[in-house]
Amino acid sequence: MTSHDEGRADEEPPGPDVPAPEPEPGAEAEAQAGAEPGAGRRGPAWLIVGVVTATLLICCCSAVVGLALSWSAGLLDSR
Repeated sequence: MTSHDEGRADEEPPGPDVPAPEPEPGAEAEAQAGAEPGAGRRGPAWLIVGVVTATLLICCCSAVVGLALSWSAGLLDSR
């Protein structure tokens, strides 16, 4: 250790280098209303169901189009 480092241990308390994040403006109202912290950030259930449904619809439609193209090209014939 250098003479500069020796005095620092007494001056600075140990702790993280990154300060704690400040609470969001609406966090106090949520805590008073009894809501879970971060509950406002979650999307509504119908939005999640809609995204999953749209994804399945796109996948199924692309599979049907692929089979139709394969059939029309003669790739599914058993000859």
